[in-house]
Amino acid sequence: MKQEKLDRISELTRIARERELTESEISERMVLRQEYIAEWRRGTLEVLDNLYIVTGDGKKHKVQKKKRS
Repeated sequence: MKQEKLDRISELTRIARERELTESEISERMVLRQEYIAEWRRGTLEVLDNLYIVTGDGKKHKVQKKKRS
């Protein structure tokens, strides 16, 4: 996410502490937050996809995804 968007999220949060946000500001903040969370999740999944557990005997095992019921 570009720094300008992160700065805008921070600015909207700061404004929300001072006064009520307008409907357009609320929706803008919500869209920016959703974009930020989606990007964070993608990055986290990339890290987990490249994660290995090393056992005591030196063997490396790729971390398996948890199956949902």
